[in-house]
Amino acid sequence: MTVAVVIPAAGRGERLGADRPKAFVDVAGRSLLEHAVDGIRPVADLIVVAAPTTLVEQVRSLLSDVEVVAGGDVRQDSVRAALALLPADVDIVLVHDAARAWVPVEVSWRVVQAVRDGADAVIPVVAVTDTVKEVESDGAVVRTVDRTSLRCVQTPQGFRRDVLVRAHAAGATGPSATDDAGLVEALGLTVVTVEGSAEAFKVTTPFDLEVARALMTSRSAGV
Repeated sequence: MTVAVVIPAAGRGERLGADRPKAFVDVAGRSLLEHAVDGIRPVADLIVVAAPTTLVEQVRSLLSDVEVVAGGDVRQDSVRAALALLPADVDIVLVHDAARAWVPVEVSWRVVQAVRDGADAVIPVVAVTDTVKEVESDGAVVRTVDRTSLRCVQTPQGFRRDVLVRAHAAGATGPSATDDAGLVEALGLTVVTVEGSAEAFKVTTPFDLEVARALMTSRSAGV
């Protein structure tokens, strides 16, 4: 089954406070996007990056072996633009965050295999380890949430191509629209989970960026 990877990389990443879109922030001499592409490449027959409109040509020069399309204002628009570029023989689509640039390849393979085994949609997850509180808008605690069944969701998320296309065509809004698996959930289809990894953390804040740089430093030193 042919596997395509879609990387929506058109977001501004305002919480990071960088002077450029988040996917293009430097870590150890290379952008987050380049690191993410390197990590996902072993499982992909084709990679499509949805880049900021002003940086499409730059990404084409930077990553000559991937397809590049202009992304949209929101994540759903970028994924839809990339889906439209996929050839007809693609059976499985992985949607991956450039900001999760160090996902171990075995996590990606677990996602691919689960789709090959018949799942409509697959997400890598890790257990919630912190105590979780539900709070009011004024900060007052309502209750302590049972974390036993809670999971933090990572990428790459994997889908049967026809399922993902249908989910994006339906265009759900609200809480279910925060990731691609949520769009599939809105169709009433089952999303299954596989084991994720602590290394699949998302670079969102300046602290996360420092963690990423420390990780690369330790890897370079063979630690």
